[in-house]
Amino acid sequence: MTTTPDFAAYIAGLPRVLAGAAALFRDAEGRVLLVEPNYREGWALPGGTIESDTGETPRQGARRETLEEIGLDRPLGRLLAVDWVHGVGRPPLVAYLYDGGVLTDTELKAIRLQEEELLSWRMVARDELPARLPEALGRRVLTALDVLADGSSTAELENGHRVA
Repeated sequence: MTTTPDFAAYIAGLPRVLAGAAALFRDAEGRVLLVEPNYREGWALPGGTIESDTGETPRQGARRETLEEIGLDRPLGRLLAVDWVHGVGRPPLVAYLYDGGVLTDTELKAIRLQEEELLSWRMVARDELPARLPEALGRRVLTALDVLADGSSTAELENGHRVA
């Protein structure tokens, strides 16, 4: 299939949007697994940018990033939240957050960090999450925990805030 010049110009003129995906892992006590990147301040969830040039889906991206970052290769559960995060000095981000499930003690002991990107990891209680995570991500994680707790459907978010 050939692309017409008009169609190519149309595609080139479309706004750019980043896409990322992460997994929400918990332990038996309900604490959340956070990782500490070495390339910026603060904490994050295991996850990263979706490699759309390879045809990767958000779910595949979250699983790949989890394997790369913490050495765990687990099937992911349901989609908990989708968040549109306005960019400051970058294009907007569409962030997908999947249920990573509850990690066993054996899995926690098997975590191996990707040293090129991460300094450390820790399990963090819900009430400590807002102090450790950037604003939109912190709200996204708290909403995802609520979705898990009450069994509600996937949350649609904008900058970490629920929308109708």
